Amino acid sequence: MPHLRVASVNVNGIRASVRNGMHSWLDAADVDILTLQEVRGQDEHLEAAFPGWSIVHDPATAKGRAGVAIVSRTPALATRTAFGDDDFDSKGRWLEGDFLLGDRPFTVVSAYVHSGEADTPKQDEKWKFLEAFGPRLAELAADDALAVVTGDLNVGHRELDIKNWRGNRKKSGFLPRERAYFDRFLGEAGREITCVDGTVGTGLGWVDVGRRFHGEVDGPYTWWSARGQAFDNDTGWRIDYHLASPALAERAQSYHVARAASYAERWSDHAPVVVDYAYPETESGAHDAPHRIER
Repeated sequence: MPHLRVASVNVNGIRASVRNGMHSWLDAADVDILTLQEVRGQDEHLEAAFPGWSIVHDPATAKGRAGVAIVSRTPALATRTAFGDDDFDSKGRWLEGDFLLGDRPFTVVSAYVHSGEADTPKQDEKWKFLEAFGPRLAELAADDALAVVTGDLNVGHRELDIKNWRGNRKKSGFLPRERAYFDRFLGEAGREITCVDGTVGTGLGWVDVGRRFHGEVDGPYTWWSARGQAFDNDTGWRIDYHLASPALAERAQSYHVARAASYAERWSDHAPVVVDYAYPETESGAHDAPHRIER
């Protein structure tokens, strides 16, 4: 069955990732849509990095910070950046692009959640983002729509998602309240969910594609601290996701974390997350080729 390959990665600065060898991975990855987080650059830097690609970019309000982008082989049909309340500055953190998956509308989101810091104003901004996340997920999945939220969501949902979870229980990224949002996002649709922090909410039915494919195992991790030998020892965090709407989740054919073979070969402190989403042949039996570019 034909498919569309969607990859996501926090590049930790697009210029640095290019210098450090991003294209050696990209040239072999055969990606149709690539979502980027922490671009930390301007349009011209993306244009230089992705000649011939269609590029949509939402930079952060503060120059050199955050920034999200979607680069694709074919242009997005529409894009949106509105997210959360009007008084919440989400620039550089939420970008939606509409494409086609076969003949069905398909929304791809590049999201970069605040890293936060427990009990500080930085965490307050993260709470605002996570609070706005749920209502938008519900809208994106309405009427069995096909949608995926990709990116660096800066929360390890479960103990399986962080190697050293015991030492991080009071730190942003693994706080019970943060994880409770994901309990609701990923809980059975319409069902009352008792969350890890003791609160009760209603499940939205979204699917963590990585966990569905790998099951009850540690990781696979997507980010490693620069401290010590974290990468070499695989002491990582799984904080980069593909969250798929229920209708799209059934179309996920594969899931892969493109972890570098060695520390020296890394071009970001995050690894790309790559998923193939299938679409059926058209009624005539021919593949809907314009949306899966042959290269």
